[in-house]
Amino acid sequence: MNDKKLLEQLRERLRVKHYSIRTEQAYVYWVRYFVRYFNYRHPSEMGANEVQHFLNYLATQGKVASATQNQALNALHFLYHEVLDQPFGEMEKLVWAKRPKRLPVVLSRDETTRLLAQLDGQYLLMAQLLYGAGLRLMECIRLRIKDIDFDLNQIVVRDGKGAKDRVTMLPQNLKPALKLQMRKAYIQHKQDLLDGFGTVYLPYALAKKYPNAERELGWQYVFPATRLSVDPRSGKKQRHHFSEAMLQRKVKEAARKAHIFKPATCHTLRHSFATHLLENGYDIRTVQELLGHKNVTTTMIYTHVLNKGGLAVNSPLDQIPAS
Repeated sequence: MNDKKLLEQLRERLRVKHYSIRTEQAYVYWVRYFVRYFNYRHPSEMGANEVQHFLNYLATQGKVASATQNQALNALHFLYHEVLDQPFGEMEKLVWAKRPKRLPVVLSRDETTRLLAQLDGQYLLMAQLLYGAGLRLMECIRLRIKDIDFDLNQIVVRDGKGAKDRVTMLPQNLKPALKLQMRKAYIQHKQDLLDGFGTVYLPYALAKKYPNAERELGWQYVFPATRLSVDPRSGKKQRHHFSEAMLQRKVKEAARKAHIFKPATCHTLRHSFATHLLENGYDIRTVQELLGHKNVTTTMIYTHVLNKGGLAVNSPLDQIPAS
């Protein structure tokens, strides 16, 4: 089969449907894996049985997580429905990888303070935004200058999880640091323009609809990359956002230096944001809106990790006087 032609068709369709570059890369990976697994047979010659076999293999032999198996299924579903126009029906015999039900890792206020104390510069500012505004990692990394509203004390999160926009608070004590960071981004952008560059990636067809927007300051990232890079879709050499991997590494290092033995990550700061708001007495619907959860039941998981000492139940051992 012509593997390259199929993948080009897949990429083209994904871009028409406005899927992100990360989703595009993941879907291409799974379709390529699927095709190679069946010795390069063309997917149009296969169907539900082969898809079931492949996904069952991932679950039973590959030992993949349920989220990984779901991603593979979504990729193949997109391929058959959107590219080949060949729906493969229900996956009745599919063996799903079991998804463990785990409580989120939450830091205490003291642990949060100690972790943040181990960071500095823009790493500290980004971590403070994760905790102080409840941002997801990529929501923070992808912040544009125009989305910070100092007058209304809010941050507009564009195209968050589920392709939804939402508004969250702008912590008051972050204003000076954010203004300084945005000033640095402005100086860098001005230099890029002088060097003949200065464009930034715009979502969907905005680059065509607003041809000058990609050079405007408002569309630049609050946390720009340290160097220019070539956009894999447009081929333009421009300045992308800061590397999320660097922030992840720094947060893990900070947790280790702060002697925090919980598996603390960037997302742990978002979990801690939600839990500490509930501890402060804010209602769960407010927290749901700030987090951008579609269903309140997702937010309710934080009620199980509030700092109430074993669900606020006193141990019977504590009823016995100390000897």
